[in-house]
Amino acid sequence: MDRDPSKKLLGMNPEQLGAVAAAVGLRSFAARQIASWLYVKRAVSIGQMTDLSKNARARMDAEGYYVGREEPKLEARSTDGTVKYLFEGVRGRDIEAVYIPDKDRATLCVSSQAGCRMGCRFCMTGQGGWQGNLDTGAIINQILSIPESESLTNIVFMGMGEPTDNIEAVLGAIDILTSPWGMAWSPRRITVSTIGKPEGVRLLLDRTQVHMAISVHSPFALERERLMPVEKAFPMRDILPMLRDYDFAHQRRLSVEYTMFAGINDDERHADALARELKGTDARVNLIRFHRTPGFEGRPSDRAVMERFRDRLNELGVVATIRASRGEDIDAACGMLAGKKQSNN
Repeated sequence: MDRDPSKKLLGMNPEQLGAVAAAVGLRSFAARQIASWLYVKRAVSIGQMTDLSKNARARMDAEGYYVGREEPKLEARSTDGTVKYLFEGVRGRDIEAVYIPDKDRATLCVSSQAGCRMGCRFCMTGQGGWQGNLDTGAIINQILSIPESESLTNIVFMGMGEPTDNIEAVLGAIDILTSPWGMAWSPRRITVSTIGKPEGVRLLLDRTQVHMAISVHSPFALERERLMPVEKAFPMRDILPMLRDYDFAHQRRLSVEYTMFAGINDDERHADALARELKGTDARVNLIRFHRTPGFEGRPSDRAVMERFRDRLNELGVVATIRASRGEDIDAACGMLAGKKQSNN
């Protein structure tokens, strides 16, 4: 039976839960009680909310309210410990969350959309198109519903979708993650990765203290546009001056995501130009080994080439590191497992 999405409690804040409480005849303080059950005690049903009266819980059920937690549909485990989870998405397009353990860190990459409108040539998610936005509850569900949920140390909005293209739902999820009435995480444990949609970036900078990661992939506009068509609509030259207005050195971290493609963006000319573009931003560069995707002819850069690129950036005063490649044996690159599942249906 299809349920009314407006009755789903997961994803609601205290103001919204206050309206639910009023609708079933509860006093206003019940909103905080319900929030605690959802985000602290992690209830999966209204029946578990035992500090609400039995009559109140019955009224909530009768009115069609429900928690809205959903378990993963499928999982794929890598030999390196990475786990990719597949969740119910939108209009038949499943979504992914990827769990990445690394020494004392346990990171979850979460999706914000089913598919993506940005159309990056090298991204499997972009090749599959866009089916819809996730609501705040569907984003939080990925975090609460994996077996490793209690051990998570970091959240990265770097799964399927462009977070700034679904900004209100993403801001709602960050609010739940960081508020005292919610999960009470430090915003320093959260990173949002974005292609740089200006209005969404501005809202994230003004309304949160989370870390930011900007996808660049080439310092040259025409080359970036060939890799990322959104460069035409949202050019890097408009984003970088905005970022210079914020104090990333002391309050939060700014990173640049730079996927390296052999013979396309991995020579000294690109390193020098990237260093010039990033001057004055305090940005750190994450060099990423490309995971091959169907439909894109690019090849990953050799390790030695990546090391030379890293060393050149460091010589020029830009802190650069090579991100460890994880989960290639389970198609951990964004959108690949969901794409395979969809093609098999």
